[in-house]
Amino acid sequence: MTNPDPISVFRTEAAELLEQIESGLLDLTRSLDDRDRIDAVFRGLHTLKGSGAMFGFDALAAFTHHCETAFDRVRKGDVPATHELVSAVLSAQDHMRALLETPNGDHDAMSAALLDGLHRAVNGAGSPVPAAVAAAPVAEAAGGLSEWRIRFSLPVNAMANGTNPLGLLDEMRDLGECRIVADTAKVPELSALEPRDIHISWDVTLKTERPRADIEDVFIFVMDDMELEITEVAVEHPAAEAKPAVTPIAKAVVVAERDAPAVQAANDSKQAKSAENVRVPAERLDEMMDRVGELVIAQSRLTQLAGTATDLGLRSVSEEIERLSGELRDTMMVLRMMPVASLFSRFRRLVHDLSRETGKEIELITEGESTEVDKTVIDRLADPLVHLVRNSIDHGLEKPEERIAAGKGAKGRVILSAHQTGGEVIITIKDDGRGINRERVRAKAEASGIIQPGATLSDQDLLQLIFQPGFSTAQAVTNLSGRGVGMDVVKKTVEALRGTIDIASKPGEGSVVALRIPLTLAIIEGLLVRVGQGCYVIPLSAVEECLELSLEDDLRSRGRSFISLRDSLVPFLRLRELFRTGTPPDPYQKVVVISTGSERVGLVVDQIIGDHQTVIKSMSKLHHDVDTFSGATILGDGSVALILDVTHLVAAGQQQEAQLRAAG
Repeated sequence: MTNPDPISVFRTEAAELLEQIESGLLDLTRSLDDRDRIDAVFRGLHTLKGSGAMFGFDALAAFTHHCETAFDRVRKGDVPATHELVSAVLSAQDHMRALLETPNGDHDAMSAALLDGLHRAVNGAGSPVPAAVAAAPVAEAAGGLSEWRIRFSLPVNAMANGTNPLGLLDEMRDLGECRIVADTAKVPELSALEPRDIHISWDVTLKTERPRADIEDVFIFVMDDMELEITEVAVEHPAAEAKPAVTPIAKAVVVAERDAPAVQAANDSKQAKSAENVRVPAERLDEMMDRVGELVIAQSRLTQLAGTATDLGLRSVSEEIERLSGELRDTMMVLRMMPVASLFSRFRRLVHDLSRETGKEIELITEGESTEVDKTVIDRLADPLVHLVRNSIDHGLEKPEERIAAGKGAKGRVILSAHQTGGEVIITIKDDGRGINRERVRAKAEASGIIQPGATLSDQDLLQLIFQPGFSTAQAVTNLSGRGVGMDVVKKTVEALRGTIDIASKPGEGSVVALRIPLTLAIIEGLLVRVGQGCYVIPLSAVEECLELSLEDDLRSRGRSFISLRDSLVPFLRLRELFRTGTPPDPYQKVVVISTGSERVGLVVDQIIGDHQTVIKSMSKLHHDVDTFSGATILGDGSVALILDVTHLVAAGQQQEAQLRAAG
């Protein structure tokens, strides 16, 4: 088993740090005098700077140092936190990502420009310091030179885990006059020495005007696992009484012989807590999901063989393996699930930037963040949601003066929500803007040749036109919209996920776009049916009910293809004709009623075999343009069954209904 690449581990942890910093900055925009947020951002920047220097990302560490210094001044009350400063650090944070991904790239010009903006934001802050920040305890740094004695030793495996003690020593030199003595008493004989192990401890005497908290910050990201003792040994305060030679340090971590058992217990507790979560690469989860899928297929074949055998022992083993594989499948599915909070959190920054760019006041509200969805679904939904949120802000929300004139509040609202229903998750993007101008949509569609002039369309069909390729109602091309790309990408991506889009809009009140997406893309519950000699799978989440269609009813309905279902007419498709099986129908056919949103259609099949654990296999590149099927699966006897694309079939049924109504 290979050890993880320390650089790769650092990049992952640094990316998480940058997300935490961004989240803290966005929270700070709501309350600029929030002391806890200021401290959190400062510590995040400090940790990123220190760990970046240890792993050789010198450009990242040097650039981050300036942002850290700016927030250190805010933390100490020298300058106030302002919206300009927060925006400058947000822009700088984007540059930190670039320095993280391409540390050897040419970033000098961009670094200089961003630092110039940062300095202007800090030095141009002339407003009074917020009370909560001004009240911060900075008395320790107010004056006088303190002398500190710092003794520390790192874990033996610290360097193997990426910690460079020279970086810690350099940070202490930055604080003031420093005398460093290395204690080599525990270094083993050369024959027993492991080059990557640390056996040296250090005794540092530091003279500085900085407070003790700054010394502790040097060790902030290694403090949990190390031995550290900080003692103030001398203080020089002009025009003030001398302090005692030794002052106890309340927050220092002091390790003594008599406290060794307690410290060991604390360390064991911290290690146990950190062991509760294990970082696993996404590729390994995908690979394991594939193995579980193959196991489900093999178990299905075993169950079929055991069903025809007379050996009771074989049947017993088959049932046990079926139970275990089912539990393993369910466990694996849970491992792949992630809360949509990880997706929604990305839009706070987007809304913040668009608010500044458009001059609109925008409030982002998120609901149902604990709803869990397959990791692959979340990854693939990120771009479509970006398009939808940008579209809501650009086309939907009005300027503050327009909203006030319309009797609304100056601040527009965009609501992102998610909730689970059955085997689907519904993600909704709602705004309280001007709504969709239907006349403009129709005029644009007619001018573009998408629909014929005067064509009769339902309200839903008219609204769905905004997802047509190249369609845009923007009056001019801007950075946000007007080129007619984006919304068609949304539709293609959602349909590739076997999902659907519903849209509603009220003039003057806003619009709602709802994405209905399957919870998972790997293994689904399916309804196995037979049409002619072939077997097909219908996703069970789309099935509403099953009816019997006798030969007489089939003959009576020919030419109109409707069935009466509780006082409503539902169009149906004869899959035998659609698939051209060339076989006569069974005497008693079945109708499987499926739905997507509010639209329903019936599928006429010869036989309903039963439910089936469906492991989805992608279609080959030769069949990527076959819309009727979304994938394939392997049955217990080794044969292949195609998975029906519910969205396409419902659309075909509705189109057939419209043609029949027009002809009638």
